[in-house]
Amino acid sequence: MVYALPASKKNAIYLFLGMKKIAKYLLVLSFLLSSNIAFAQKSIRLNAGWEFLKQDLGGIWEAVRPVGLGNPESVPLWENVNLPHCVNATDAVDPDVNYYQGPAWYRTKLKIENPYQNGRTILHFEGAGQKTEVYVYTTKVATHVGGYDEWTVDITDAVAAFQKEEVYQKQFKGQVPVSIRTDNSRDLEMIPSDLSDFNVYGGIYRYLNLVYVPPLSVDKMFAKAEVDAQGKLGKLNVSGRFYNPTGLKNATIHLKLIDPKGKVVAQQEKKINNLNGDTELWSLEVSKPLLWSTDKPLQYRLQYDLVSSTGSYKSEDKIGFRNINFVEKGPFNLNGNRLLLRGTHRHEDHAGVAAAMSEEMIRTEMQMMKDMGVNFIRLGHYQQSRIVLNLCDSLGILVWEEIPWCRGGLGGETYKQQTRNMLTNMIDQHYNHPSIIIWGLGNENDWPGDFAEFDKEKIRTFMKELNGRSHKLDSSRYTAIRRCDFCADIVDVYSPSIWAGWYRGAYTDYKKVSEDEFSKVKRFLHVEWGGDSHAMRHSENPDKALSKIKIGDSADERAGDASLFGGAARISKDGDWSESYITNLIDWHLKEQENMPWLSGSAYWPFKDFSTPVRPDNPVPYMNQKGVVERDFTKKEAYYVFQSYWTDKPMVHIYGHSWPVRWGDEGEEKMVKVYANCTEAEIFLNGKSFGIKKRNSQDFPAAGLRWNLPFLKGENTVKVIAKKGKVIVTDEIRFNYQTEKWTKPTKMTLTKINEEADVATLEVKLFDEAGIQCLDAINWINFGLMGDGKLIDDLGTSSGSRKVQAYNGRAIIKVKLNKGKSVASVKSDGIPTVFITL
Repeated sequence: MVYALPASKKNAIYLFLGMKKIAKYLLVLSFLLSSNIAFAQKSIRLNAGWEFLKQDLGGIWEAVRPVGLGNPESVPLWENVNLPHCVNATDAVDPDVNYYQGPAWYRTKLKIENPYQNGRTILHFEGAGQKTEVYVYTTKVATHVGGYDEWTVDITDAVAAFQKEEVYQKQFKGQVPVSIRTDNSRDLEMIPSDLSDFNVYGGIYRYLNLVYVPPLSVDKMFAKAEVDAQGKLGKLNVSGRFYNPTGLKNATIHLKLIDPKGKVVAQQEKKINNLNGDTELWSLEVSKPLLWSTDKPLQYRLQYDLVSSTGSYKSEDKIGFRNINFVEKGPFNLNGNRLLLRGTHRHEDHAGVAAAMSEEMIRTEMQMMKDMGVNFIRLGHYQQSRIVLNLCDSLGILVWEEIPWCRGGLGGETYKQQTRNMLTNMIDQHYNHPSIIIWGLGNENDWPGDFAEFDKEKIRTFMKELNGRSHKLDSSRYTAIRRCDFCADIVDVYSPSIWAGWYRGAYTDYKKVSEDEFSKVKRFLHVEWGGDSHAMRHSENPDKALSKIKIGDSADERAGDASLFGGAARISKDGDWSESYITNLIDWHLKEQENMPWLSGSAYWPFKDFSTPVRPDNPVPYMNQKGVVERDFTKKEAYYVFQSYWTDKPMVHIYGHSWPVRWGDEGEEKMVKVYANCTEAEIFLNGKSFGIKKRNSQDFPAAGLRWNLPFLKGENTVKVIAKKGKVIVTDEIRFNYQTEKWTKPTKMTLTKINEEADVATLEVKLFDEAGIQCLDAINWINFGLMGDGKLIDDLGTSSGSRKVQAYNGRAIIKVKLNKGKSVASVKSDGIPTVFITL
């Protein structure tokens, strides 16, 4: 958001420019731009200076009363935190507790210095979960329900009233106390359901901004940019919604459209006599606009200046001209040409911070997706940060964004009204993003459990209402849902649940099942497919469990399929959860998608492992491990399979970078797979060439880039040299080859394998009675520590959990030594506990 510079400051700058050289005035201008007071059009992120309490208070007075050290008023104790902050930063993946769901408090003191005469002071929340109350001193100024949409609180009047009180100067020394209560308690009459396969987090886990605006400002600007499929004629319709708490009657708005090259395309000045409600401001045609696409995401800038008797308000929005078309019974077209949607999913979740991802983390994640070849993303299962949407616009990633009506059934009027509000807010707030092509209305709404009644017709009726509301608010985009067959005919685009090779059937069933589902609906898009992989777990025979699976059976996920207990044979329960298996599953899906000309696209579930309360028994407890990267951005092998199909920049990757020991018989040839987008590759084992192979995407696995090699007992080195045109890329791995056979694990070793920057890395290995490492052991490992150090755990990663299943007979964890002494331990049922002094 950009706000206007006061006229007095403008005059000062102009005078200065006339007197000094460029080098000097740029320095001063830079200073003015950095000053929140002098240049108040910049919203201020309130990141520092917060205190946090992970429990409820008896009332708001407990947050602001005078406190004497050591007195009863100092209890309960608050901790210092920075925003964004998630209540469940670590307990979401603590293997020993249910994550906290309840009230929590934040408090700070603000120095309010609004530069505008009679200006408004606003708190702008980019997202806080799930119910929020805001107080200025002891006055409640706002409440909000919903953890994912943006909202604002005008604190102007409450601040003015407080500043008249004696405590303003006496106790708070000219600062304004602001206290915020968040609450993510379980509530059946809220969305999303606590049955959802993700945590319903608490806290101020997105950025909170202090914003100063003049008495009249723009609340939202709606810019509808359209273009025909040939790209010949663009149309732009602009309407505005104003924030006018003092009831001004007249204003003038100046609008300017600037193309991606910086050229002013058109300008408009309009006098406004009605500043209430949404107002039509500008309608124009643009001949042969520069188009937004996934390869060239070109954006125009819509600048506007709202001028009234109280001053000027300036800002700008970015827009893009593009034509989208989900062909009935056919593929997806962007700007008149078929585009296969190559997608994934995103949850707002990261190791150590949970939902409170920083802008830097978000940028890293979205760039990793683009580098993997993604051109489409489904944001599951809630409205996400404006930072995410801005990056999708600038990187060229098309978006399905949805509301969190997820599982549980349908509640009462309170439940429905929250759902309506969140749909309206999502569309209003993200209307201008060219990346968005679909508004999602729900996920797995066929999943009962929160209410005694589960009435399909009532769900259909409400889904129809939401579908109509979405089209009324935005007629330019499609609606969609995933996995609710009895509502499939209501929305524009439908995704059934197809999990070939994981929850049902074999991955070789994928194409046939997709064709069957495609025939049932008007527009088909396959979102959610894939399977779990325990990072650093590998297998010499990954497809072994497929022998138990009924081939050709339906691949639709059904109730109970996600459970690790009971029911029919399925890979999700009976497979080895190895990276080796998942790379094969992904490889098969991607090679099939290249020969499905009717397919609009698909989205792998998800990009990154994320925490969930409904999977306590997974190899990393409370983690959904279907990501192609771990919760801390560590790439799994699957990342490179996608790159080999979806990217153009030459790349090559030998499978097995995190596989330190392979096994088999002496003299046995073992398969080495290479994932590359190159034309050909040559493999070398211990310096000897084993030939060149050409890439053929339909030659499964690894597009024909696979070799059977005779490993030597002990250490081996494999190197590949790949070519794409004149470009040469290489990769290399080293590993040991074990030929000794093992029996049941009976003992462990615990070793410090690295120490750097006061952090030690510990590795546990499992052995049988003969001292041979058990390379297929999946025993539960429990790390412990006593002394000065601290386990670096509760990260939700394979190497960042104190309770974790072994991967190939080993497991890793790190310890912050704190420059002291500690004793680490490892416990596993049926095996003697071992210790190491650090």
